[in-house]
Amino acid sequence: MRIIGDGFLARNLTDAFGDRFPGVTAIASGVSSTATTAPAEYDREAGLLYEVLDECRSAGRRLLFLSTASFSLYGFTDDAVSESGPLRPPTTYGRHKLALETVVRSSGVEHLILRVSHAVGRHQRPHQLLPTLVRHIAEGRVTVHQGAHRDLLDVRDLVHAVDRLLTDGVCGEVVNVASGVPQPVESIVTAIEDRLGVRAHRVHRPGPAAVTRASVERLRRLVPDFRAATADEDYLGALLDSYLPYYTAQSRDRAVLPSR
Repeated sequence: MRIIGDGFLARNLTDAFGDRFPGVTAIASGVSSTATTAPAEYDREAGLLYEVLDECRSAGRRLLFLSTASFSLYGFTDDAVSESGPLRPPTTYGRHKLALETVVRSSGVEHLILRVSHAVGRHQRPHQLLPTLVRHIAEGRVTVHQGAHRDLLDVRDLVHAVDRLLTDGVCGEVVNVASGVPQPVESIVTAIEDRLGVRAHRVHRPGPAAVTRASVERLRRLVPDFRAATADEDYLGALLDSYLPYYTAQSRDRAVLPSR
């Protein structure tokens, strides 16, 4: 697999696949934050996609394009939203990703589009949600937006889904890849505290219930064993048990870096 990018998802794809799927190009490089508003950042990602599509077309390669299954695309939902549902992305980031999906689908290039929720795991950047929560809780003070939820996805489950979809030759599809279990941020904080043996001071920011539910029905139909080993109610605990030592070590390493 040719993997474009050097960030969190790119490094996990590289670790997992190496020389496997030699006819696939994966774009794991793009705007890194859903809060980005700078047009130049979006232009850069669009330009990269156009260039890669041209290369795939001329070489007969399949494109794996990673999009988003977050609030930025689906907004807040009462019910699980399928990939084929009507969309009105509420943010610039979401509208950008949807526009790029349209470019991919109309390109004539063999492709697979994966809408990924909040993936977590090794190689994650310190500014992202889970490393930030771990660091702030360890420091004794954490801000919690009441009502906020996040669908946390173990990056190993993402890798498994990619492996199965590519092995089975799935093509021309848009697939949500999410845990399907949005977690209250309050519960995430409590679970981290329990494992660290601390209680941080919580600064609460009031707000309504904020939940994005991406349907995983299509994913489970295509990948029947997706997350089969872990029950929904155990998923958050299993994820934290796997990665909390990594995040705490990451936090300690940042704390000892010399100031500049």
